[in-house]
Amino acid sequence: MKATIVVLAGDGIGPEVTREGVRVLQIIGKKFGHEFHTINHLIGGAAIDATGSALPPETEAACKKADAILLGAVGGPKWSDPNAKVRSEQGLLAIRKALGLFANLRPVTLHPDLIDASTIKPDVLKGTDIMVVRELTGGIYFGEKTRTETSASDLCTYTVEEIERVTRVAGKLAQQRRKQLVSVDKANVLETSRLWRTTVERVMSSEFADVKLEHMLVDSAAMHLIRRPSSFDVMVTENMFGDILTDEASMLAGSLGLLPSASLGAGKLGLYEPIHGSAPDIAGQNKANPYATILSVAMLLRHSLGLEKEAQAIELAVSSSISAGIRTADIAASGRVSSTMEAGNFVVARLSE
Repeated sequence: MKATIVVLAGDGIGPEVTREGVRVLQIIGKKFGHEFHTINHLIGGAAIDATGSALPPETEAACKKADAILLGAVGGPKWSDPNAKVRSEQGLLAIRKALGLFANLRPVTLHPDLIDASTIKPDVLKGTDIMVVRELTGGIYFGEKTRTETSASDLCTYTVEEIERVTRVAGKLAQQRRKQLVSVDKANVLETSRLWRTTVERVMSSEFADVKLEHMLVDSAAMHLIRRPSSFDVMVTENMFGDILTDEASMLAGSLGLLPSASLGAGKLGLYEPIHGSAPDIAGQNKANPYATILSVAMLLRHSLGLEKEAQAIELAVSSSISAGIRTADIAASGRVSSTMEAGNFVVARLSE
């Protein structure tokens, strides 16, 4: 197979973790007989500094022509002024919208050797394996915004079509897993959530009758994620709720540095990124955890290129690396702390065997 991958390293630790992801991608290509062509483009703060735009036109054009996109992270103190007209996170929101990437898949799985890395009791964590599907291009993040000296507003809007399409993604995933879906909303207060709930109910009952559906208010979902995480299979929710809940869920696995994500649309093109931020405090120090980015490469191979065997090989190599004690500071319980490159080296070595 031949494929073109656009690499958006971004800001902070983004260049360091995407470097390891690209190394893994290339070793997979060599091992399995594929040709992966990677092209680097700017996004976020780095793009603002170079072009004045968080998403330059050439970046958007290259992404539209690619087979898949690997993203590092965007943002940092330099571009964090909320009053600035151009901010780094605008690049991320804009690329999702431009490519029609409406469904964000965030798997939360617990490595058995890292059960003590979480602050949650091991007996509560045991058996945790969750797939969160977050709607990505609607809701309050994209609604009309106003601000004066004395007030501000953010409009949250959802259409039936937006809810239907993300529900279908979640329903199909649930069918492939344990056939359980929890839909998270705030239907006791919000009109958008009431529309969300009725639409999810209709789609699931008519198209996914074999999947057990449960509705849960977002505050209850936040509580139960900590109280009984192993009871969840697939979760589907709107943009802001999904953003918050998946960061909470990352602590079940022990670190943001362990969780990958895939942003998908109607076709094969997808954007793959770790769920962590740019971590400017450790940028350039070879301390960042690359596993989430490497696992994002596995999701890229699986969802955009249809290479399941290759994706599983990466996931096994990362698991072996963790079991062997190759752990960056965020997941190192005690003893020796591995660097970003050491973790990448171990995964590459395992894949080369």
